[in-house]
Amino acid sequence: MGDDTRLIGGRYRLLDRIGRGGMGEVWRARDESLGRQVAVKCLDPLGPQRDPSFGRVLRERFRREARVAASLQHRGITVVHDFGESDGVLYLVMELLQGRDLSRLLEDNKHHPLPVGEVLEVAAQVAAALAYTHDQGVVHRDLKPANIVRLDDGTVKICDFGIARLGHDIGFTSRLTGTGVAMGTPHYMSPEQIAGEEVDRRSDLYSFGCVLYEIATGAPPFDLDDAWAVLVGHRDTPPRPPRRHRAELPERLDRVILDLLAKDPADRPGSALELAALVGELRSAPGTAGRPALPGPAGGPSAGRTAGAAERPERLPSWTRGVNAVRAAGATPPDSGGDARPSPSPTALTALSERHHAALRLGRLGRWEEAGELHGEVAAARERLLGPDHRDTLASRYEVAFTLGRTGRPADALRAYKDVAEARIRVLGPDHPDTLAARQEMGYVLAQLGRPADAHRVYLSVLEARERTTGPDHPDTLRCRHNLAFNLSRLGRLEDAHTMACEVAEARSRVLGPEHPDTLVTRCEVAYVLGRLGRWKEALETYRDVAVIRTRVLGPDHADTLAARHEVGVGLGRLGRVGQALDVYRRLVVDRTRVHGPHHPETLRARHGAGVALGRLGRWTDALAESREVAALRERVLGAEHPDTLVSRREVAVALGWLGDWAHALTEYRRVADARERLLGADHPDTLTAREDEAHCLERLGHLREAADLYGRVASPRGHGLAGGA
Repeated sequence: MGDDTRLIGGRYRLLDRIGRGGMGEVWRARDESLGRQVAVKCLDPLGPQRDPSFGRVLRERFRREARVAASLQHRGITVVHDFGESDGVLYLVMELLQGRDLSRLLEDNKHHPLPVGEVLEVAAQVAAALAYTHDQGVVHRDLKPANIVRLDDGTVKICDFGIARLGHDIGFTSRLTGTGVAMGTPHYMSPEQIAGEEVDRRSDLYSFGCVLYEIATGAPPFDLDDAWAVLVGHRDTPPRPPRRHRAELPERLDRVILDLLAKDPADRPGSALELAALVGELRSAPGTAGRPALPGPAGGPSAGRTAGAAERPERLPSWTRGVNAVRAAGATPPDSGGDARPSPSPTALTALSERHHAALRLGRLGRWEEAGELHGEVAAARERLLGPDHRDTLASRYEVAFTLGRTGRPADALRAYKDVAEARIRVLGPDHPDTLAARQEMGYVLAQLGRPADAHRVYLSVLEARERTTGPDHPDTLRCRHNLAFNLSRLGRLEDAHTMACEVAEARSRVLGPEHPDTLVTRCEVAYVLGRLGRWKEALETYRDVAVIRTRVLGPDHADTLAARHEVGVGLGRLGRVGQALDVYRRLVVDRTRVHGPHHPETLRARHGAGVALGRLGRWTDALAESREVAALRERVLGAEHPDTLVSRREVAVALGWLGDWAHALTEYRRVADARERLLGADHPDTLTAREDEAHCLERLGHLREAADLYGRVASPRGHGLAGGA
């Protein structure tokens, strides 16, 4: 890299090189903006002789992989602060870790195996981190001792997410030499990797089984000098049981490692969560208590990390350290209320983690009520075991808040997010990504509650913190700017919203790629604002373009593809092409039913659109029947006062009015207005619109005095809001 004081990305001062690998170098650097030390991995995989067109593709893939790495937020994963390109060099900015990777740890210990207690501690922490990343749909692909770091405080972190896939794109890890031997070390490759097949999370489990084998015995499972023999071993040869190398290993640990090393992925543990549960049982079993830890390094930093002082004797699991450190000083933890909290069992914590992830899956299926109940139970259990301010407790409380927002209870969601944000400020600090995430969600529900001005202030505050801590082009910063653009449209500042949405779309295209899901989401926001500006032809063209790209990139049945098709139907309807819109909605109902089922919220949304189109075509009897059925289904699936249910109730009232049944229409309009007032407040724009509908209905029924009074009630807060906005 040349000059030791080189400034990269206009911000990071490279101080000294602390590692070198096949794809680049790792430098200790100073972040000139924040005055902190970081690790910068500089990748120069192209070289001067590479094809420029291939370089463009590779840079695009780098941005995608870096974005994934930067989005991972878990204590067991190295934090990626930033990424970019400087003078043709791609770079990742990461936290500078104080510790040693497992390869260096074994080397310093003359390749003697780790104590059993330490093997289990590493297994537990890495399994938890893999459970998180696999749940995010991210596979590491290159787990090996050099990519797993044990910090000086005992925390274990996985490094280099995304780098393996980038290496695969370049050809470093998958291209074969003339003799057919895979380039790079084959000691930790799964049989399916060696065969060049598509890999999934079970490949990571195999690779981690190789790591556990090595730290438990001192050598990898196929410790041969010839690379081809190693590959054949992974593919065809049963590994020698670890206890043959080291008789003191518990028999159950021996079994777990051999199960991870099964040739057929189907014969391995089903998930990292399952592995975590197995390890938790092992750690709680008699005879597996920890032994003294290895001594500290002799000196000098390992690749990408800085060595620290000698490590302490064997520790309890990382989640107990704060508690026991306080007790050692003769006090009780600050969140214990003065009572000594017993250390929770690993099995109990693993079970709670599994339930937490089950609740997340329920949410992804649209079963928000069930998800909320389960998150609430996990939050209560975690608070009892870990304390109210523990990060896992707060993570569950955050998800409770999220489900409240999704089930039409934004006021409750706001209170829940506020409590989480305040706790995270105390525990993690005001600028921590988790704190900012909670505050950003507060902005979202404030907008839901008809308080866009308050939401605007929250978004501006979060945006300032994100730009200051991670930079203007970081994906989290761009996500906040996206929310701000959406909120500007709620404030009626449509031109400002359009300008900002276009800027975010351009930035996301540059940073993440033009076909990245986040880029396409912002392009949909651009289309939405265009529609509100009355520029429906442009909006429709954008929605159609997004739908085509999503079909190609994500597939025709992906939820985002189907969502874009729905917006195409909206655009057609707004342009008066109602017959075409009805055709779009009907095809969408068929596809949504096939993919998600007849009662899924998005299936019902498509049916609602079809009902609206029927009304616009003057087919009010058909429209009423469709709207009534959708309203009943939404009430059963989402709840009587969910916003979508109320929208369908209003559509029932509209159809009744067009059919001349104003008395029953009034009943429906009042039902909607009363529910919105309870949920959103009397002055919320949606409540005022519902009351205006009610007044119109009273007028048609000849109740002119009541109608006039209600019109006056609606006009007063609207006029006050206009005065305040001026």
